[in-house]
Amino acid sequence: MASFNPSGYEKFSASPPQQPPQFGQEAAATTGIPLSSSNTYYTDSSQTTKTVKTKTRVPWSSGLCDCFSDWRNCCITCWCPCVTFGQIAEIVDKGSSSCGVNGALYTLIACVTGCACCYSCFYRSKMRQQYLLKKHPCGDCLVHCFCEYCALCQEYRELKTRGYDLSIGWQGNIEKQSRGEVPMTSIPPAVEGGMSR
Repeated sequence: MASFNPSGYEKFSASPPQQPPQFGQEAAATTGIPLSSSNTYYTDSSQTTKTVKTKTRVPWSSGLCDCFSDWRNCCITCWCPCVTFGQIAEIVDKGSSSCGVNGALYTLIACVTGCACCYSCFYRSKMRQQYLLKKHPCGDCLVHCFCEYCALCQEYRELKTRGYDLSIGWQGNIEKQSRGEVPMTSIPPAVEGGMSR
């Protein structure tokens, strides 16, 4: 019994391997264009009919300027934004980084460059991707550049609305959920695109 070992191209091509021409037949040149087609620009209709599924984006639960709806968090963010940012980053990172480390890094960047918004805007983008939130009112970097404290307050309120208690951190929220103190629907699983660790 003879085994057929196709080359790399033939192994991955969708068409069956070509048979060698028989005696008296000429080998046809393989160009990829059907011989019976008179159209010089041939398109494969099976490739053009694929539907693209788009994920719908949802609006934020509160507006960018609704800071005083949670006056306690508004005051903490105004006087010490590193605390609010650290709490947000710990939840968005799903506990892979702690509140203290993120808050300290935020403070260090703010002291050295005076522009901590360059760091915090990436967490807004990550949070929007996880929960499929709309870009509102403009891009993430612009929101953090011009309204840093309002953006942090809005992100804090969004996570709070989704059932997180930011004061106890990621691990505390998971333990609270496992004990049944928080309904399973209260903390929805994050939706991520692409590969994760």
